[in-house]
Amino acid sequence: MPMIDVDNLTKIFHDNDGREFRAVDNLSFRVDAGRIYGLLGPNGAGKTTTLRMLSALMTPTSGRITVNGYTVGEHEFEIKKSMGFLTANTGLYQRLSSRDVLRYFGELHGFDRRQAVDRAEVLIGEMGITDFADQRCGTLSTGQKQRTNIARALIADPPVLIMDEPTLGLDVMSNRVILDFILAQREAGKTIILSTHYLDEAENMCDMIGLLHRGGIAAEGTIDELREQAGVERLSSIFLKIIHAHDPMEGVA
Repeated sequence: MPMIDVDNLTKIFHDNDGREFRAVDNLSFRVDAGRIYGLLGPNGAGKTTTLRMLSALMTPTSGRITVNGYTVGEHEFEIKKSMGFLTANTGLYQRLSSRDVLRYFGELHGFDRRQAVDRAEVLIGEMGITDFADQRCGTLSTGQKQRTNIARALIADPPVLIMDEPTLGLDVMSNRVILDFILAQREAGKTIILSTHYLDEAENMCDMIGLLHRGGIAAEGTIDELREQAGVERLSSIFLKIIHAHDPMEGVA
């Protein structure tokens, strides 16, 4: 059984005049354990809505989502416990240090004080946080905040990680630290959904890629399968060619 199973997922919103907008439209995909799945698409394709439904933060209009054997809509607590969720704009408590944030979230996840301290120290070392662990989060750089946020998402060692633009706005060094850490999590057996606009990252890291367009999968496969399908090499060119095939006004042949 896949670690993540999305079947005919749909999310409909309505505007003030009652007109409906399908942000996600009969979307289906699966992710096996220990794999990185790249969920890619242009702005407005439905990525953020999909990730919010996957993490049980938003209720689907219809369809079924199973994460780690638990079904969204029936087992919200178990799903949230199974998942670390990171977005580019995840906030931190500005007056707390990175160390304090990690200990606090450890205790929120049910650790006792000693367990929370020990787990925080492990992640501080793994994420290269040691040099700024005791600075207030409000004084940290973008890269330092993102390292802290990733450590926070991993505090309970969840089997599933959702990474929404994890390297947005980072310098080269912070970018490399975070990408290497994501790859290490895959090697440790974690299941990862990666959403990013940096297509070179996705091309180099993802085991499977789903190209999302207008709320549905326009194409899916390994990078080699997508190359064969599109007849071009770079993921950026594949992306544009496939989107163009579905909507000539949005792509470039």
